[in-house]
Amino acid sequence: MKIVIVGAGVAGAILARRLARLPGVELHCLERVGPDDHAEAGTGLNVGPNAIKALRRLDAELAAEVEAASLPWTRWDIALTNGTPLMALPLAQVADNPGIRIRWSELYRVLRQGAGPAIRYGCTLESVGASTAAPGKTRVRFTQDGATHEIDGIDLLVGTDGRYSRVRETFSGAPEPRHIGVAILRVLVPDTSAGLVDDYGQWFSGCHRLLAFRVPPDHVYIAATYPVAPGAPVQDAWKTEAVMRATYQPAQGEASPAVRWLLDAMCAQLHDAHWARMQEADVRFAEPDVDVLYLGDSAHGMAPTLGQGATQAMEDACAAALIVEDAWARDQRTPRVWLDRIAEARSERLRFVMDLSVRATDTMLEGADPVAGTRWKTEAPFQAELAALFRDVALGVPDDASAQAGAATTSAAAMPAA
Repeated sequence: MKIVIVGAGVAGAILARRLARLPGVELHCLERVGPDDHAEAGTGLNVGPNAIKALRRLDAELAAEVEAASLPWTRWDIALTNGTPLMALPLAQVADNPGIRIRWSELYRVLRQGAGPAIRYGCTLESVGASTAAPGKTRVRFTQDGATHEIDGIDLLVGTDGRYSRVRETFSGAPEPRHIGVAILRVLVPDTSAGLVDDYGQWFSGCHRLLAFRVPPDHVYIAATYPVAPGAPVQDAWKTEAVMRATYQPAQGEASPAVRWLLDAMCAQLHDAHWARMQEADVRFAEPDVDVLYLGDSAHGMAPTLGQGATQAMEDACAAALIVEDAWARDQRTPRVWLDRIAEARSERLRFVMDLSVRATDTMLEGADPVAGTRWKTEAPFQAELAALFRDVALGVPDDASAQAGAATTSAAAMPAA
């Protein structure tokens, strides 16, 4: 069985670690950057409790390594920029376990180290398409260390190469982005806050939101938002210190100490800030005519409002690994069966997550009232949906099946690939 994964991001690295252990699998995970090059992942992220729950179920050892490199996410606090509290939510009320706060670069490091030699680094994808030799199979051509390579007759091709997936574009065309109406700035700064910023916090000045939390080692991730017409460009005027400070001044009273520190830290690092527009794209897990699977942002670009981008990539990878391992243990070696099971397990879940993420963006849209927009998030209907988000992880196999598949895979880990 020949499996190729394009992209060793969150989903790709997790899946490569697991599938490389299956006896009889020839696995190649192709990653563009070098083994120590995480320069493009310089900011931080929060990973939801649901992803940690899924990863613990799939791979307790890897989950422990990820948690050891992070800080726990245990609270969600919302206030106005003058310090007036609007919401204080302990995640224990809506989740079975904490989430995490971590640097992107650290998450990549841990997951890629976990996959070990299954990842081939420095690979530039040249072309991808249907196999020239076998119907339903695929091929890839790539360069590595100055040499050109081709893998043909691929039984399962997995696109985990991000929101602008070359694999998905080849087979289905690039998905049309749906802009949410919010622009977002992201920056990572040294933590000199003396405790003013720690766990997950948000501060609103009208519809403009600051978000921040501490990540190891001794840094703070900051994100700032501006409403923008869907499809419109980010305004250059927003990228100046004067506009930034004026935007986040409270309508009444003085800025709180935490907000004053955030503005100072953010403005000092504006030259390193990354700007983007929040957007989402249609869900697509598999191709109908060739055995191609998409996971993570390749399958479903989503609004980052509830921290579900990397979170759902983890859920995807855990579900895909558990389903393939379960099928393998049952001698079901037909990739089309796996693809159907993965899509069935994940599609409805993703539609729910994406819808909730967009609805939760309401406080950041033009003219929004953050007080009213936060109030409904403190009420029972939203809290129930948040509990479903964090607790009802859809992995496509019963608990006993995942335990059996994991045991079978572990026992086969020392066996060489065919």
